[in-house]
Amino acid sequence: MGKIKIAHVLHSVGGVDIYLRLIIENIDNERFDNIIIHGINDTNQPFFDKNGEKTPSFKTTIIRNISIIKDLKAIIEVYRIVKKERPDIIHVHSAKGGIIGRIAGRILKIKVIYTPHAFSYLSAENKIKQKLFLLIERFFSKGNVYILATSISEKSRAIDEVGFDLKHAFHVDNAINSIKTIPDLSLPIAIPKNYICTVGRPSYQKNIELMIEVFSKINESRKDIHLVVMGVGHHSDRLSNVKDLIRKKKLNDKVLLIDWTDRANILNIISNSILYISTARYEGMPYSVIESLALSKPCVVSNCDGNKDLIKDGFNGFIIKNEEVQKYVEKTLYLLSDTSILNQFSENAFSSFNKDYNISKNIKKIENFYIEQSEK
Repeated sequence: MGKIKIAHVLHSVGGVDIYLRLIIENIDNERFDNIIIHGINDTNQPFFDKNGEKTPSFKTTIIRNISIIKDLKAIIEVYRIVKKERPDIIHVHSAKGGIIGRIAGRILKIKVIYTPHAFSYLSAENKIKQKLFLLIERFFSKGNVYILATSISEKSRAIDEVGFDLKHAFHVDNAINSIKTIPDLSLPIAIPKNYICTVGRPSYQKNIELMIEVFSKINESRKDIHLVVMGVGHHSDRLSNVKDLIRKKKLNDKVLLIDWTDRANILNIISNSILYISTARYEGMPYSVIESLALSKPCVVSNCDGNKDLIKDGFNGFIIKNEEVQKYVEKTLYLLSDTSILNQFSENAFSSFNKDYNISKNIKKIENFYIEQSEK
């Protein structure tokens, strides 16, 4: 049997970019060839395989926002690349890459694997947009398309809400490499001594306003604790709202907002935090929570896809339902107030990572999935 060739189509930013890089860096080069088709302005960093060799990449007009002219141009570009490269499988990632890649796959009659990384309709802030985006997802769920979700809850949503056939729905949990060393911090700013942290741009999805409300009440009991928010910058449409709320709550000297930074700095800051917090409205399966578990950090998180798979309530953290501010405050203070409990949750966090979210194990599942789909 020859190598299986896979064409990845995506707008390569954030968790989607991390996901693909982890696949490319860990997949068996003797069995798989990969090519990457992504946007002109999303990433300038090459993709390297496990031998340190550059993976062939093609830049197109794939962008994050909807643009009829640019999207049509991207479809044509992706179609031409895929037609020339003749992959066995097209693996499409997130909403925009997902639609463009699936259109090319339908035209060329090539099997498509779709990884949504949180479905697009979850991002809609009003019901009309939500229904429209859901209809689009449902339309493109038909045909020779298989979903490879990043969590069991995302797979369930694909079946129950989007309408994927049960036989076409699979999942492999997001996973990362073991973190063997903690990188040095390379930021020209002072990080507070005692803090809880999060990674999340001020946006509808990450719901940082709720986090500020939670932290304000935590601060009433624990004046020594700070909040560090990383990833501020790209697509942070609610940044001004968050800054206004910080000023209103008189937390300017208690909340540190850090612009978009590299993963080394993020790992350093998480590793030196007390715990990780997430108030996200939706996720696929967040890498920042997986990284926190790998760094032995308990997590207090919202009850959304991915979060509720990663966190076992009362074991390695707590799951908070219905945006209940007081529950967030209560559970966070509970961990902050008792060192022995915090240490036990920390041990449980690392054991959770090692058991289920180490890519050395999960990459085999992805490889087997590719093989199975190529043989059907």
